[in-house]
Amino acid sequence: MTIRVRFAPSPTGYLHIGNARTALFNYLWASRMKGEMILRIEDTDFERSRKEYEDAVYEDLKWLGIKWNEGPDSGGKYGPYRQSERLDIYKEKVDSLLREGRAYYCFCQQDELEKRREEALKTGKPPRYDNRCRSLSQKEIDDRRARGIKPSVRFKIREGELRLTDLIRGEVVFDLSLIGDFIILRPDETPTFHLAVCVDDGLMKVTHVLRGEDHLSNTPRHILLLEAMGFRPPQYAHLSLIMGPGGSPLSKRLGARSIREYRTLGYMPEALVNYLSLLGWSPGDDREIFTPDGLERVFSIERVIKSSAIFDKDKLNWVAGQHLRRLTGEEYLARAKDFLKSDGDFLSVFKGRGDKWIDRALLLFKDSIVCFSELKVKFAFFDEAAVIEDKGILENAETRALLAEALNFLEAEKAFNEGTFAALIDSLKKKTTLKGKALYHPLRLAFTAKNEGPELVSLFPLLGRDLCIKRLKEILRK
Repeated sequence: MTIRVRFAPSPTGYLHIGNARTALFNYLWASRMKGEMILRIEDTDFERSRKEYEDAVYEDLKWLGIKWNEGPDSGGKYGPYRQSERLDIYKEKVDSLLREGRAYYCFCQQDELEKRREEALKTGKPPRYDNRCRSLSQKEIDDRRARGIKPSVRFKIREGELRLTDLIRGEVVFDLSLIGDFIILRPDETPTFHLAVCVDDGLMKVTHVLRGEDHLSNTPRHILLLEAMGFRPPQYAHLSLIMGPGGSPLSKRLGARSIREYRTLGYMPEALVNYLSLLGWSPGDDREIFTPDGLERVFSIERVIKSSAIFDKDKLNWVAGQHLRRLTGEEYLARAKDFLKSDGDFLSVFKGRGDKWIDRALLLFKDSIVCFSELKVKFAFFDEAAVIEDKGILENAETRALLAEALNFLEAEKAFNEGTFAALIDSLKKKTTLKGKALYHPLRLAFTAKNEGPELVSLFPLLGRDLCIKRLKEILRK
């Protein structure tokens, strides 16, 4: 049997961390098992679905390196792969279920349903539909329709219990008495999620469904509906939810950005994929850094854990930093320049600089960033209008004497390179009593306006003689 999995996002927003991990785990497992992956767009929420979000799904998945065998953009023998193009198929299946007595018309209105739900909760009963429209006669159905009441269609839930073996959670038992008959077709004849997903999984011959554990409660409905339509239900694996630190719901404040935002920040896709793979899975040893190819070789469902995964921004940044360090200088420069080339404001820093200067400046920060957008902050060293972070250090008489000596040295010195910096330090040590941090920290603040940064001996020649002299003069003048 060929393993067939699917990733089925709704185009109502940009792809977020949770959905991206689901797509990744489906892709990794299909690749490991030499199976096939389907990309299906669930766009029956006509009010919120947008083409821009669908296009973003394709772009973001491709950026992450996630590939699919069938989908709206690539076709396949079980299409169409966009649910809005399959409405006739869903209607045919509903008509068949009605004829077989497995579904029925329901004329209950939303306000009635909500009132009954509140009453059930007050009395401690499960807030399930009470199945009252199951027994309507044909005359009662015709009378309601004659009054202009448009019905929904509900699927009949059988009695008893349902057992399934979840590939991650083991055996799960559901009491079907707690599940009321559920709607599969709305009064406007659009399918509900339950109907569309089951019809599509059945007709597209999906063998395994890997999805978030928030769908676990939907699984008994889906198994019964699939069986009623004559399909063999797939095997299910429900992934743990991704939580914030301390088990709190993951929010944007805690790092829950969309994939599009991580792209904009300049994270490397292979680093983000590596980190996502560690959210609920481990290789069984102490390895944490993987290439995409390496992940495809070692990923397995058996190593997916059922406890909640915790999103840790610091861990993400550590993983991202590790991937950056592993780039060759040439690879790093190509990626950095590709990321920065679209930023006109940033590129003004490069104006009048040669390729050699640009390469040296970029390489200076290779081991101190986790994403390429951080270069914009790092290059503040070269901004003539940079604000000094800790001016107080430069205000005492001893420090000002040190800076005055530095200015005299640079104005008299024609050369300007790493050797010039070493000569400057030797001169200052002879003419002042300062050493160590008391010597270097004021110089760093004066030359770079920052308390921290790359070694001054490397940064000094890139700043340039004129800028260093200008900054010293401004400090001493004030």
